[in-house]
Parts: sequence; C-alpha cells; structure tokens
Amino acid sequence: MNIILLGPPGAGKGTQAARLVEHHGMRQLSTGDMLRAAVKAQTPVGLEAKAIMERGELVSDEIVSKLIDAELTAMGPDVGAIFDGYPRTAAQAEQLDAILARHGRKLDHVIELEVDEDALVERIIGRFTCANCGAGYHDIYKLPKVAGVCDKCGSTEFKRRPDDNEETVRTRMAEYRAKTAPILPIYDARGIVTRIDGMAAIDTVTDRIEQVLAS
Repeated sequence: MNIILLGPPGAGKGTQAARLVEHHGMRQLSTGDMLRAAVKAQTPVGLEAKAIMERGELVSDEIVSKLIDAELTAMGPDVGAIFDGYPRTAAQAEQLDAILARHGRKLDHVIELEVDEDALVERIIGRFTCANCGAGYHDIYKLPKVAGVCDKCGSTEFKRRPDDNEETVRTRMAEYRAKTAPILPIYDARGIVTRIDGMAAIDTVTDRIEQVLAS
C-alpha cells in the first residue's frame, strides 16, 4: 500500500501517519527528514544535497527523487509507504509515478485531512508543552489537572513554539493550499482522492482512514 497523506500544519497528519506506521508497519517518507538524514550520514546523495544547500540553492527534484528511490530500495517490496511533503508539483507527481513503477509499486490512495481554518488557528495557538518531558497541553482542550504542574512529570516549566501564532498559522495554511492545488486535480482525475474531516476526534479520523485503506 502506497499513499500520500495531505493536510496543513496542525491537521493531525503526523499523528495519523504515526498510527499507520504502528498498526501497519508502513514507512513514513518525509522528504525533509530523509534529506537531513542523508546529509548527516554523508551518503553520495547527501553530500550532493549539502553542497547545493551551502550555495543557498534549492535542492532539485532530481535529488529528491534519488532519495525516495534509495529509500524504497532499502525498504523492500513488502513495506507500504506514506509520502509526506512530496509531491508538491505536477512534475514531482509525474516523477513519483515513474519511481513507483521502477519498484513495481503504484499509488493506491491520496488522503487529505480537511480543516476549518479558524478552528485550526484556535487549535494551534492554544497548544503548549512541558519543558521537561514534552507532554502536550492546550489552553482550552487539555489543561494540566493541577494548574501549572505537568500531569506526567510534575514539572512547573512549560513552553510554546514561537511559530504557533495566528499570523504564522494562516501563512502556513496559504502555503499549503498553494502547494497542494497543482497536484490534487491530477489524483482527483484518477479517482484516488479521499477527503476526511481532520477536525473530528483523532480516533474517528483513524477509523475513517482505515476504511479508505480497506476499500
């Protein structure tokens, strides 16, 4: 099973991808993570990418394709792939088709977690974490049981991500729409896109994704 999981920051994409990895043994292929890992490991592709980034240039589609190709080779044929952050353009979508075909694979589903922008802003700007253990909380939905004390480790230090503010969230939403707009019509034409309410309860979203994968 090979799927593309789409959703703006805060839609719960990471949570759902983690569940797919846990429940189905799938591999989440995040191009950003793969690029950082390749650079750190100093693989041939990583060294090539590092040189490009040090010049202040964007990593080409060709290099991203090499990363994905290498990852699919390492995974073996029996492990499903979740593509995260790729493809973002029509050209990348075409390249992904070619890469999958070389590995005897095909794209089975494109799942988009749809969100209400105003509700998503509220969800994101209200979140904070324990500075010690990383336990997550929210101003509205999940406050510590004892005010100012982490439920998990008892720490009284908390932190918020500096980019969890309304202006940044709305900018990220706009960027997401701009990046997904070119590829969704391609997959809509193939009849493999399913849109799921990303504002629903986490378990509800998981159940809906499982229904899609079973179809």
